[in-house]
Order: sequence, then C-alpha cells, then structure tokens
Amino acid sequence: MSHTPHELASDFPEYAEQISALRQSDAHFARLADAYHDINRDVHRAETDVEPTSDDHLSEMRKKRMALKDEIYGLLSR
Repeated sequence: MSHTPHELASDFPEYAEQISALRQSDAHFARLADAYHDINRDVHRAETDVEPTSDDHLSEMRKKRMALKDEIYGLLSR
C-alpha cells in the first residue's frame, strides 16, 4: 500500500518531537493518537477502494478523524 496521508507527524511537522514524547509520557494523548492513526488508516483504505464503504460511512469516519485531530492539536498547542 502507498503512503498514508494525514499522519500526525506529517500534518504537524513542527510538533513531531512533541508528538513522539507525548505518546510515551501521556496515556490519554497516546490513546488519542492511536485512535487517530486507526481511523486515518481506515479512511485512506476506503478512499483508495482497498476496503470500499458507503459515502455516508466515509463521511462519518472523516468527521471522527477531524474531531480527533482537533483534540490532539489542542493538546499540542497549549
């Protein structure tokens, strides 16, 4: 499979070191980052038709991904 877009470190390169450190030291952040990684992978697989899904389901997954990304960014930028 090709490179998965929208990984946290590539979308927030200025926070790459902080993301790595928080994944190790903050269990809540690690859970959020893991959930983001999982949904992002699922969205990518649906968008590339590796695992096709309905448009409604894809839209819901994108909304969940965005909500997680917003929460993660909030933690990174405080």
